[in-house]
Amino acid sequence: MIFNIDTAKKTAELLLQINAIKLNPKNPFTWASGWKSPIYCDNRITLSFPPIRNYIRDEFAKCIEKEYGRPDVIAGVATGAIGIGVLVAEQMGLPFVYVRPEPKKHGRQNQVEGFLQKGQNVVVVEDLISTGKSSLMAVEALKEAGANVKGMFAIFTYGFDVSVENFKAANVKLRTLGNYDTLLDLATAKQYITEAEQETLKEWRNNPDTWGQ
Repeated sequence: MIFNIDTAKKTAELLLQINAIKLNPKNPFTWASGWKSPIYCDNRITLSFPPIRNYIRDEFAKCIEKEYGRPDVIAGVATGAIGIGVLVAEQMGLPFVYVRPEPKKHGRQNQVEGFLQKGQNVVVVEDLISTGKSSLMAVEALKEAGANVKGMFAIFTYGFDVSVENFKAANVKLRTLGNYDTLLDLATAKQYITEAEQETLKEWRNNPDTWGQ
């Protein structure tokens, strides 16, 4: 799923440095879903650090071109991936659109915002993959608009089994710059967490919906 192990290590290190990823097994976070989690990831923070956002932009552009050549359009998933999606599209000299979670209730009632022609090849940019549900809803919206979705690139994935199954069922190819396993190995090596905390974080990933209850 990751494009390159060296990129995955570098991405993990950068996200930890700026606290875009926080690891706190002793005082877990509560996600919007109600899940208790020892990790919280907010990749929007990367936009506030020019060298880091530029690194992510460049890696996305390089990986997309190597995997798919030059698509016709880059699409970002609202709202978290709009910023980085624009940067990637600008770097590649390509048009950009973004996909809302649902159509607007007024005006033209668009779900896909921007100029998109039927039959155009689109690569989707996402900031974070958890279950993959919202990301795949964006893919479906693009397909309904007539796009030929080549695949999706994301900054980071938790690597839940359910997300792997969801992407497989939807027949959507996913590549990520970073992933959970590489993050934990690096966080332990750099002493962000202890080996015991690493085991706790591994246990959470196996049963995120019931962990901590």
